[in-house]
Amino acid sequence: MRARIIQQLAAMARFYAPLFGGRNLIITNTVSSGLLLGIADIAQQSLERRQNPKRKWDVERASHMFITGCTMGPPLHYWYTLVDKLTPRKGLGHIKVVIIKVTIDQLFAPFFGCWYFMTMGLLQGHTVAASWKEFKEKFTEYFIAELTVWPAAQMVNFLFLAPRYRVLFVNVVTLGWNVYLSYLKHRS
Repeated sequence: MRARIIQQLAAMARFYAPLFGGRNLIITNTVSSGLLLGIADIAQQSLERRQNPKRKWDVERASHMFITGCTMGPPLHYWYTLVDKLTPRKGLGHIKVVIIKVTIDQLFAPFFGCWYFMTMGLLQGHTVAASWKEFKEKFTEYFIAELTVWPAAQMVNFLFLAPRYRVLFVNVVTLGWNVYLSYLKHRS
């Protein structure tokens, strides 16, 4: 039984391995970003429907989240490549390099928050000015939450994962984070 499970896991690994290398990696990162943002919105809508059972599913809202996630996949893909190139590989202790990477990542975090709010706002038919205003109004709350989640997650990411798995790891953590973003974006 154990040998069969190991064989099945090995077969799955061979099947999925091409998704995490070469040109396929950016496609994997883009699609997974979109899917996980869309799934997170469905989870948030489920929570909202528990509080108000008469509330209807908003498919358009979930599709906007999916599209926004897909637009964030390529910048995230290239962002982690850049972070690796910007940080030293030799001469500093490994933990110091990781701290530098986390710091660089956190300095760039407002950009991704802005991207999210601007893209979602535009997809929902809001003007650039209205989307920017919403981002500014919610920025402090967003950034405090960002600082409570992402530095620890990125420490794990940069310490233990190979570069090709970084966006996927971020996307998995993002599933919970995106539920929060959906809440923040859509609350009354």
